[in-house]
Amino acid sequence: MTEMNDFAAIDRAIRTALSAQGFMGLVGAEILAIAPGHTALALARRPEVTQQHGFFHGGAIAFLVDNATTCAAATMIDRANQGCLTAEYKLNFLSPATGEQLACEANVVKAGRTMSVVEAKVWSISETERKLCAVALATIAVVNVI
Repeated sequence: MTEMNDFAAIDRAIRTALSAQGFMGLVGAEILAIAPGHTALALARRPEVTQQHGFFHGGAIAFLVDNATTCAAATMIDRANQGCLTAEYKLNFLSPATGEQLACEANVVKAGRTMSVVEAKVWSISETERKLCAVALATIAVVNVI
């Protein structure tokens, strides 16, 4: 089996895991990209994911960070024997997310045997602007599943 075929199986497993999450469907999030050490997720503006001032809710941003960072770490493990769980993350909100869509891009900084460190950036996207609205650094636990 080639590396490309190996990663295709990882990609499918991550997509299957995300589609099994009820919350992904509830908020309407979608997968933009999965690559080794990288994941990108998006969320379209809907009233259900905004707060009282009309900005995307911080919880929606945090959800994208949580899922994208964990999935990015999951691209670097032995998925037959291991899984990933968020251990912690530090999230900084930089500006209100006012666009029509959020996009979260997560990249593994260091993949470890028991913990991985992943950074994430969340962009607020409109027709005329792509604005950085949040950054995060996450620690993802690598757990044995058998």
